[in-house]
Amino acid sequence: MSKKKKKPVQIIDYTELKEKILRTLSIEAGRPLNHRQISARIGISSKIVRQHVRQCLDELVGEKLIEALSDGKYLYRPKAHTVTGVIEITSAGHAYLIPDPEPDGSRSRDVFIHRDSLNHAFNGDRVEVAIYAYLKKGLPHGEVISILERAKKEFVGTYVAAGKKYGFVVPDNKKVYTDFYIVEEFRNGAQDGDKVVVELTDWPELATSPFGKIVKVLGQPGEHETEIHAILAEFDLPYEFPPDVEREAEQIPETLDPKEIARRRDLRGITTFTIDPTDAKDFDDALSLRKLDNGHWEVGVHIADVTYYVKPGSRLDDEAYRRGTSVYLVDRVVPMLPEKLSNFLCSLRPNEDKFCFSAIFEMDNNGNIFSKWFGRTVIHSNRRFTYEEAEEILKTGNGDFSEELNTLNHIAKKLRAARFKAGSIGFDKSEIKFHLDEKGNPTGVYQKSIGDSNHLIEEFMLLANKYVAMEVGRTPEGKASGRTMVYRVHDDPDPDKLLELQNFVSKFGYRLNISSRKQITHTMNAMLESVKGKPEQNLIETLAIRSMAKAVYSTKNRGHYGLGFDYYTHFTSPIRRYPDVMVHRILHMHLEGREAKNRNEWEERCKHASLREKLATDAERASIKYMMTKYLMDKLGQEFEGVISGVTEWGVYVELVDNKCEGMIRIGDFKNDYYIFDEENYQIIGSRKGKKYQLGDKVRVRVKKADLQRKQIDFSLVE
Repeated sequence: MSKKKKKPVQIIDYTELKEKILRTLSIEAGRPLNHRQISARIGISSKIVRQHVRQCLDELVGEKLIEALSDGKYLYRPKAHTVTGVIEITSAGHAYLIPDPEPDGSRSRDVFIHRDSLNHAFNGDRVEVAIYAYLKKGLPHGEVISILERAKKEFVGTYVAAGKKYGFVVPDNKKVYTDFYIVEEFRNGAQDGDKVVVELTDWPELATSPFGKIVKVLGQPGEHETEIHAILAEFDLPYEFPPDVEREAEQIPETLDPKEIARRRDLRGITTFTIDPTDAKDFDDALSLRKLDNGHWEVGVHIADVTYYVKPGSRLDDEAYRRGTSVYLVDRVVPMLPEKLSNFLCSLRPNEDKFCFSAIFEMDNNGNIFSKWFGRTVIHSNRRFTYEEAEEILKTGNGDFSEELNTLNHIAKKLRAARFKAGSIGFDKSEIKFHLDEKGNPTGVYQKSIGDSNHLIEEFMLLANKYVAMEVGRTPEGKASGRTMVYRVHDDPDPDKLLELQNFVSKFGYRLNISSRKQITHTMNAMLESVKGKPEQNLIETLAIRSMAKAVYSTKNRGHYGLGFDYYTHFTSPIRRYPDVMVHRILHMHLEGREAKNRNEWEERCKHASLREKLATDAERASIKYMMTKYLMDKLGQEFEGVISGVTEWGVYVELVDNKCEGMIRIGDFKNDYYIFDEENYQIIGSRKGKKYQLGDKVRVRVKKADLQRKQIDFSLVE
């Protein structure tokens, strides 16, 4: 007699089940449901499993997360505890709340928010969230209960006509998880398929889509100007100045006021020059050098005196603050200041007298500093060098001001060596550049090389930034002064991210010791030096940078981890960065014996500047991605060598070795097996054959698709 087979025991994940119950009740907050209704909504029909639902309900009642009513129904009862912060939506559609900092600067843990609990919040919105559980990976779970401030109300997308009297705008940004409903009167002349900018006007509580109106028609998708303007609109980057701002700039006299010259330290007789990229027009820093009678060198770091022309409360200042930074897209610059200021009045052009704010150092050949001076000056640049021209003179010893250039280069190398010995980390990540034709189309891709001329400028700019921060923020005795200052701060890295980086680079044979700050910097620098010229260079440099915290602006000095400086600011680029304008104003007040008041207002301006910097960086990356896609459009079917640069559950990213373009092999395009994502080891593994594709692996790929609208490149694997 055969034994009756036992039914397999169904293993219940109580954490997941409780999470589903809470989510179901929270979605219908205010509406009581019994256990059968709850079970039905989460797809449970089995009587046995429904018993587990009842058990979970009893536990949730005990935890005071839900309320049991007398009629056997349950009601969502969010905890009184709420938290405010900014929403960050993932590509999967879920979100995390980044809580606002506490008064002491600390932050509570991120809050996980299911896509069904976003309640009309978009990426970047500032919201209030009710905490209702502590489940997933120990993170608190919550639900958006109030949208305090929209990050943006205008979005870029494609208009799709759905009928004679209405249509929809499908957003370009995947993090905008819904279409916008457009009625005929708000179509603004848009035709089916046009790329447009839509403004969010309303989102009724029960409506599945927000209502919008089209405020600008950008043009046909795929056209160069349309796509570039779409990038600018997506990141709220204005490419035109308001007429009143332009008028204010035009009214500024072009000649220097003799009375103002008399008030300044006159340095026009000292050898001075600029070194900048070939295509630069906004020269905001210059160097001067002269030999002193005691054998030391006087090195001047001269910065365009933007604050002489841009006064607080002016339209120029308001617009510069709003923009926050100049934005450098692949084919154009979106300046912070109108052209008359950025390229003419403030730009330290050769053979012209210019007003500057200067940091002047008395130094010896080894970079030791004996004295320093800060103040307003007038200079005269004798020569404009490109980095390539200066590099050639440093290599050959021949050319204009070769003696001065070589002296400054010698001192810069001493400063650089001392900086690394003291704990700086050498992130010299190469930049991707494009050769463009007369129409702005990419004809080639190359990596910008970093040479001694770049390091020369970098070291003296770092020196000025460091000592300006110390001048205001530190007492002569070396203690914190307590005075208001705008700092560029860079927190210590997350230990977990460092551990992940350590584990990953070890697979390439590189050693990273994270046992102490000294060991981290020493072994990180050794690794970054060893990786140069290797196929995995860009990948490891990128991952190393990602392991670090993000540098931001703040009035609360926390030092700069990456540079190893206790005091650091941004003083050297006021033409293109608003924080430098703030620093110039604070330094000027300090030199006059005054202090900056209203620290909270300065802190708010720092937060705004950090946000604008992030938007600019995202826009720059989007323009690079667009150009990469455009570059590969006529190379469909061609094969390239690549390195796996990212691994996700939906596929692997591959960076091409020759041109650094990055695309994806989708998980479904791996035809030889069914692959499973192994997050811990940055790899996918074939379930039948066990074949692995891991971060850093070399692969050969074929260009399968280049979607210009989505800025998306698809590869297929060449077996």
